Amino acid sequence: EASTGEAVLGAHYSGMKVISVDYRMPPEYPFPAAVDDAVAVWRVLGADRTAAAMGAFGTSAGGGLTLALALKLKELGEDLPGCLALGTPWADLTGSSDSYQVNAQVDGIFSNFDGFGRAMAELYAGAAGVTHPLVSPVFGEFSGFPPTVFVTGTRDILLSDTVRVYRAMRTAGVTARLEVHEAMSHAEYIYAFDAPESAVAFQDIARFFDEHLAG
Repeated sequence: EASTGEAVLGAHYSGMKVISVDYRMPPEYPFPAAVDDAVAVWRVLGADRTAAAMGAFGTSAGGGLTLALALKLKELGEDLPGCLALGTPWADLTGSSDSYQVNAQVDGIFSNFDGFGRAMAELYAGAAGVTHPLVSPVFGEFSGFPPTVFVTGTRDILLSDTVRVYRAMRTAGVTARLEVHEAMSHAEYIYAFDAPESAVAFQDIARFFDEHLAG
């Protein structure tokens, strides 16, 4: 339910069919349940369409899950999405990124990692621990990844997570684009959906998908 609004916005601006995955969540279902569910949905969708014709996108924890999905598919030797869109992905659940400190109490949405954020990270990671690359995808290996567009803002507590994954992809030779919005807090383009910045963010994603998806 938390992702339905994002799916609606994505469908509106892209004119594409969007599937929102109702994946299992902690505390009942910690990692790897969400990744397993994403892979299962991907396989069902791939039964009657090519991977190159499908993109994957998500924001915050969903952005991290989108990264984990692609990393897991790569590990399994399966075809990756034609492209990815990562909205301020929660990619380092250890909390070591610079913006966790610099933007603490500045971000109007996700104001502080220490305390609630760290507890959520540990709850999700479970026995695997927060350094597992499918839990914290910033520690993954991105060679062979599809073209990827990133969205974040200057007040985003996950600005550094976004930048670190972007830089890692560029280093790995991946086609990647980073869109940073002035004064935007974490994932604010989803919540302030009638703001001009929201339209720009989703229009950028829609154009990127148009450019890189097959068919």
